[in-house]
Parts: sequence; structure tokens; C-alpha cells
Amino acid sequence: MTQPEAHVFDDYREEGPLVSDVAARFAKIVGDANLLVGETIPPDYGHDEALTAVPQRPAYVARPRSAEEVAALLVCAGEHGVPVTARGSATGLSGAARPRPGGLVISFERMNAVLEIDADNHVAVVQPGITLADLDERTAATGLGYTVYPGELSATVGGNVGTNAGGMRAVKYGVTRHNVVGLQAVLPTGEIIRTGGKLAKISSGYDLTQLIIGSEGSLALVTEVTVKLHPRMPYGATVLAPFTSVDEVLRSVVKVIGSGLTPHILEYIDDRTLRAIGDQLDLDLGIRDAVRDSAAAYLMVALESRDKDRVQADVMELGGLLLDVGAMDAYVLEGTAAAKLVEAREKSFWTAKALGVDDIIDVVVPRAAMPEFLRRTEELVRSRDAVVAGCGHAGDGNVHLGLFCPDEEKRGRLLTEIFALGMELGGAISGEHGIGQTRSGYFLELEDPAKIALMRRIKASFDPAGILNPGILPAVEV
Repeated sequence: MTQPEAHVFDDYREEGPLVSDVAARFAKIVGDANLLVGETIPPDYGHDEALTAVPQRPAYVARPRSAEEVAALLVCAGEHGVPVTARGSATGLSGAARPRPGGLVISFERMNAVLEIDADNHVAVVQPGITLADLDERTAATGLGYTVYPGELSATVGGNVGTNAGGMRAVKYGVTRHNVVGLQAVLPTGEIIRTGGKLAKISSGYDLTQLIIGSEGSLALVTEVTVKLHPRMPYGATVLAPFTSVDEVLRSVVKVIGSGLTPHILEYIDDRTLRAIGDQLDLDLGIRDAVRDSAAAYLMVALESRDKDRVQADVMELGGLLLDVGAMDAYVLEGTAAAKLVEAREKSFWTAKALGVDDIIDVVVPRAAMPEFLRRTEELVRSRDAVVAGCGHAGDGNVHLGLFCPDEEKRGRLLTEIFALGMELGGAISGEHGIGQTRSGYFLELEDPAKIALMRRIKASFDPAGILNPGILPAVEV
């Protein structure tokens, strides 16, 4: 593959004075059919899946086909002070894909190709608009796959990069930043750069790849991603273990990880959540009534291997370990039952949304601190006459909780206390959803001011005009 030259967007500049009609300039770059303006913009472009971010119709939606067109759009936006929001499938939960008033949405829906599958180097080179479902289908024949699954297969790889998405498989394979080795990105000033590549490691200058990952479209717009591919395991089984308390579930996690069994999914699900998703998906896991009535929470552990006998042996070892640490039972699920349970866990957000949840929390704390975090969170919630329920990536300390608290002012105070508790225990406000517009105020209030100041200096270096997702991360004043 050849590397494009920087500044190839010069072809799109006007000779002489700038055209006064911004829409006309945008249309010249992407074509009339790929620019939407004003009332012609469908409502879906005005929001992502954040529960508390009010939709905002942008002034323009452009659908570029190349990095060069993205560069030209950014140059034009910078010259006219138009704020820019990048958009993939808008499945995010923090408001990072919600546009600004009078702004431009750059939608990557047409940049959705798999450019290369390099089986020898175990990587794929893709455009940002490719969905996880399409990438999985394209790589299946190679026996390899991209292992970041944040719970929604209609999400795009570019969206994964923007928020450093994680998911259930992160306990074994890591989050997005562990699975992206190279980027092509467009700076807001129009330069097209490449970072990293098909490399197993690199130690040459600042790691710009990792700086851009998780920046929520506030530093640069990613136009190409080189992702790691991992071998697909042909055999697997899932074990579901009920416990009489959440503390017991979370303490068992240390034992599972210390056993050397290397699960690729290690989740806790509280009883409220499992009942809700089970009812909504008509999920029958064969749990005895006496056990279901006594269980406070469950541990879900999925194992995989190239060898069927190895899986069976690991399941037997795992079952014995869980019973030894206090599990009431250990249910071995294979095939359809296992797939349905994983699907149910992945759809827990939609279940919570259908039940009227008011907000979603994804605080991350050190794994060993999860019992204390959940215990103290429950105390805080009860003191505010609210309700919390949820599940989480027990293997990496990422807690996903649905908060039922309709009073907005009371909910804001409660969220501040919960986020402060997570940080007190050595954690962070968000483990994978990002800060976006819904968490920026809490971040500014609770984070180290020296770090905020540094972020603002980094933002200014990348984006001197401040056009990329202003206010999404607290790197600039809004």
C-alpha cells in the first residue's frame, strides 16, 4: 500500500477569495449527494445512545470517501470556525457523537472498507466506518478475528478507537489500544499522518497512536486503522456460578485469574440484572428455583481452546475451584445456551433502557477494590432513595451499573459521590464509555488540575483553532 502525501487536500482550495457559502464548499469536496444541510438532516445524526444528552441537529452532515476529503473538510471548517464531530454508528454512551449547534458532522459511513487482511502479520487494515459485524465476517475465512467486542456489533472500528472501547473479552485480549498497532489520521489543520504500522513493537518518538486512541475525536480524525488479528478458538464452554453475595462473587475472581485458566470472558451479573435480561430474552439457563431465590449475584466464566479435551479439563477444574470458594453451584453451558447468555449480557444496556434506567455508570477500579466499591456504592444509593443494578467486567475491574434516580439534581450529586469513590479507590470515572459530554463536568471537578492543564496544552498543539469536538474532553474551555 502506498502512503499518501500530506497536504493533498490542496486540490480542494479555492483560487482567490474563499467562497462565502460554507455549504457550497463542503459540497464541492464530497459532492452534492453526500452533503446534508439544515432540515434535510435526519434526526439520527443529532445524537448517540447517551441517555442524558439532548439531541442536537447539526448544520451540516458530510459523508467523505477518502482521507483527502476529510482533510479538505477540516481545512474549510477551520477557516470558518465550524465545530466538527466525527460519527461512526453513534452507538456510544457518553454523548461524544452528539454534534455542536451550527456544527459539521463528518460521518464515516462511506469509508467502510477492509483494505487488507495480512494473515502473515496477523493484522487487518480497515477504514473507520467498517462495523464489527462486517469485519468479523470478512476475517472468518482466515481463521483469525478482531477481538474487541464492546457489546454492539453494529459499532464501528473508528468508534472503538475514539473511545478506547473494551468489552467482555478484554480480560484476555485487552481493550482497543491493545489491539490497534497503526493509524492514518487527519489533523484539524489538514495534514495527513501515519502512526505505527504492522509492527509488533516500536520505540521511536512519542506514541501518537496511543495518544489519539481514546481522544474521542478531539485531537485528530482517524481515517484508517491497522488492527491485530487473533486465532479463532474452535472449542469453548461457559460456566455460570451463583453466589449468595456480590462480595463472594468478586473475591472468587482473584482465585480464577490466579489459577492460570485464562478465561476470555469473566463477568459478574447481579440477580436483578440476570432476571431482567432473562425475562426480556426468554432465557432459560436451567437454574433451580431454590438456587435462584437465594442467589445475589452470578459469575460468568467462558473458556476456549484449540483442543476439545483441554476445554473439558479446564471446565472441571474451574467448577471445583468455584465450589471451593463458595459458589452455590456451577452450571456448564455449551452451544446455544452459552451463546444466549453471552448475548443477554451484551444486551444488558438495552434491557436497562427498556426498564427506564436514568443513567449508566462504567467506573473502573482496581480489580481487588470492586467489592468495596460496590458495597459503598449501594450504601450511597440507598441513602438517596435510589436504586442501582448491574453487572461488570469482573476480570478488569470495570463496573457497569444502571442508576434509577429520576430527580436530576439528586442524581447529579449521587454521581459525583460515586465517581469520587471510584477515584478514591484508585480508579477512574470511565473504563470504556469515555467522558463525552455527559461526564465532562464531573471530570473537571474531580480530576487533578495539573492533568487537565496538560490535556489542554496537548489539545492546543493538535487543534489550535479548537474545532474538533469542543467540550467533549475537558482539554479546552467551552
